[in-house]
Amino acid sequence: MNQPIQDLELVSVTKRYGNTIAVDAINHHFRPASYTCLLGPSGCGKSSTLRMIAGHESVSDGAINLAGRDISHLPPARRGTAMMFQSYALFPHLSVTDNVAFSLKMKGVDVGERRNKAHEMLELVDLSAMAQRLPDQLSGGQQQRVALARALITRPQVLLLDEPLSALDPFLRIRMRGELRKLQRELGISFIHVTHGQDEALALADEIVVMNNAVIEQAGPARDVFNAPRTRFVAQFMGGHNVVALPEGHFAIRTDAVGVGAPGSGIAASVTGIEYQGTHVSVLARIAGDQEVTALVPDTEFFSSPRSPGDPVGLVWDARNLHKLTA
Repeated sequence: MNQPIQDLELVSVTKRYGNTIAVDAINHHFRPASYTCLLGPSGCGKSSTLRMIAGHESVSDGAINLAGRDISHLPPARRGTAMMFQSYALFPHLSVTDNVAFSLKMKGVDVGERRNKAHEMLELVDLSAMAQRLPDQLSGGQQQRVALARALITRPQVLLLDEPLSALDPFLRIRMRGELRKLQRELGISFIHVTHGQDEALALADEIVVMNNAVIEQAGPARDVFNAPRTRFVAQFMGGHNVVALPEGHFAIRTDAVGVGAPGSGIAASVTGIEYQGTHVSVLARIAGDQEVTALVPDTEFFSSPRSPGDPVGLVWDARNLHKLTA
């Protein structure tokens, strides 16, 4: 079966900086009209991957295919992609309208047409009332929406976002997540979003691509990656999991799938820490082999039978909730 013509695919894409390999022969097919998050720690290769797709970094080896053609050697403006930078990079001396229309000006589009298209984009991001303001007269969230409108005015097939929420305060970050997701659905184009925040990726993504040490460690629907991590790194980086060594091998189990029972039940453990988290209480306990396991217990359940550091307990779980790790 042929792939849809607008698909983006990475084929053995490699990026070298001298003797350092930043991205090591990665392969991935991005589903069309989807929201994908490239997730991983600093230095894992996610931003280099995004910049290669955008054309702001050269490809050392491999191919980047979009709409049935290899775009890896094309300049950014001819790729069918647009990139929104982490810093927004707005021109301080230009109005909101002129910032949004700037790429059309560079293409020689006449002033009337480019301003009409800029106003269409500002309406899309709900900033029509700010059209004549300068960037320093806008809030952080408004500046972000101007940067989005400027990226979208070229009508890209793929929008690339490099940690677009990192400069915002926590409350605005959550609100803007919703706006980004809504915009992606309305436009029906692919968004590829680089982040190191697991919560952000889970909130936004149809698909999560977890990168580590220049390779893709795991990729798949967000719920699958969270619920069934394949490697120790993914389990620990995604959070919400314990990695435990059992006689049968290494396993991941979600913290909310671990129960805290009386001594003699389940696996013998000793409580080492308690942390109240509102709806839940995090109970940290040590089991044989000096392994630490976290149980996330509903607050009503915990306070009906509270524990303290030093208390002996039994940790219990359903074996069906254990996920065997491959590495």
